[in-house]
Amino acid sequence: MSEVKYDSVLCGFAEEPRYTEDGQLMGWSVRFKDHELKEIADKYATSRNEQGQGGNVYFTMFVSKNGKPCCRAFDPNSAAAKEKRAAKLAAAEAETVTSDLPF
Repeated sequence: MSEVKYDSVLCGFAEEPRYTEDGQLMGWSVRFKDHELKEIADKYATSRNEQGQGGNVYFTMFVSKNGKPCCRAFDPNSAAAKEKRAAKLAAAEAETVTSDLPF
């Protein structure tokens, strides 16, 4: 059995979704304490480049397999995220090598 690596961590307290009168999902919310929000910004913010772009924290709201609302934050420092970046960089380098071919 292979070990699954995740690039996100669960965080926050997601509240039950709100639905419209005809049963369509209207939305749901997540709440953080002030110290949790600071910790999330410190741990999970993406790096900034020379132009100052970056510094984002990506959240995903989803429903778990057992039907509970959840919130997760993308962790750019996780092993899975680092592997994905390395694979993307290797694929880009391979494409530049093959794009030099005249045919």
